[in-house]
Amino acid sequence: MSEPAFIGIDIGGTRIKGVLLIGSEIVESVYNPTGEGETFKLSVRQTVENLKSKCNSPVHAIGLSAPGIPDEKNQAIAVMPGRLPGLEGFIWNDLLGAPAFVLNDAVCALLAEARLGVASKYKNVVMLTLGTGVGGAILIDGKPYQGAFNKAGHWGHTSVESDGFPDVTGMPGSIEEAIGNVSVSRRSQGRFQDTQELLNAVHDNDPYAQWLWLDSVQKLAVSISGISNALSPEVIILGGGIAQAGEILITPLKRFMEIYEWRPSGHGSLILKAQHSDLAGAVGAACFARDNSNN
Repeated sequence: MSEPAFIGIDIGGTRIKGVLLIGSEIVESVYNPTGEGETFKLSVRQTVENLKSKCNSPVHAIGLSAPGIPDEKNQAIAVMPGRLPGLEGFIWNDLLGAPAFVLNDAVCALLAEARLGVASKYKNVVMLTLGTGVGGAILIDGKPYQGAFNKAGHWGHTSVESDGFPDVTGMPGSIEEAIGNVSVSRRSQGRFQDTQELLNAVHDNDPYAQWLWLDSVQKLAVSISGISNALSPEVIILGGGIAQAGEILITPLKRFMEIYEWRPSGHGSLILKAQHSDLAGAVGAACFARDNSNN
């Protein structure tokens, strides 16, 4: 008897990414352009059909990774203003011809690591995605914790500087403002337009760039140490584009955390880099569909 098949879809601003999960193996992946306006729904359906055509057994369920906050039943994205018109409130089951489960993209990235990645041996995990902004997710006793209104894990909108510049939610001095790509130009007084440009200057031994980068990493360490003190996870995973910086991020981050993290009997959280990158949302969505298909 063949193993059950599941599809995971990641709805991005420029591309729809899809994977076919059979057992614990990703056997196929597909990319399609997102399209303009509500045509992204047709692109999602096309991606699903492409993956179904590569599968010899019925697809039991489909998971969708998307920006925004899902509803209580994980059937649709309930809140996502200003992006992907028609996404809010849309239930996918009929369009895709299978049970469909919707989850925030950062939570999907965590599930990819928890089920098929670097955190597969752990039950209590926190993830931060460092990119344009800062997202995140929580795994407690092996299950994603979404909290009231399904907004848990938005570490980017927690403060490390109470009188700092407000972020998009109005939170002053948030970690998203401290290290997210969105604020590099403002933080550098226009000298650097994005994180890569800043890091290039760091590598070139520019003193101002080195100070600015270490200031951002120090604030990230304070934020992660606070998360560790509050939730005591076994592992904290760093994902997203900024996490690809490597040792220029990890080495000072660990040094700062030696100062700030509370470590009773020497026990601190392990910092790991995410294994999945481009397809993380789709992989996690497929895993979420598998987890929920029998509920």
